[in-house]
Amino acid sequence: MMSLADLYTSQPFWIWLAIGVLLLAVEAMFSTEWLLWPAVSAGVVAVMTAAGLRLGLPGEVAVFAVLTVIATLLSRRLISKANPAGPDINDRDSRLIGQRARVVEAFVSGRGRVFISGAEWPAEVEGEAPVEGQDVVVTRITGSLLTVQSPV
Repeated sequence: MMSLADLYTSQPFWIWLAIGVLLLAVEAMFSTEWLLWPAVSAGVVAVMTAAGLRLGLPGEVAVFAVLTVIATLLSRRLISKANPAGPDINDRDSRLIGQRARVVEAFVSGRGRVFISGAEWPAEVEGEAPVEGQDVVVTRITGSLLTVQSPV
């Protein structure tokens, strides 16, 4: 432990750089988005100490903490603007709601098949059963079963 303290007193840059790299490695492993900004803050403190601005361990820890809080809060604001709330563009199923589908297999006892988004789906109908070739609108998805109705 004494050698770590000696390293910090002679070259604090390496300690802060190691902290930043360690945080970045953990972030890369788990992809949490929570450790990215502390890693960046540790890197900033490392550069600060390499430039000769030494505040001592308590001062550097305070700068690290303040930078981490500020960067995290600003990034949350930026991320919420870049990724507005709403359906996930990668969730194909939720994007099908409200879309038109073509009936490819007649509905018998309220069940049939429709073609939408490049694939056939099992479907159940709300209301009057459509005929083969008719367009319907997807109103709900339950597992792999679409609920459809004739367009108004």
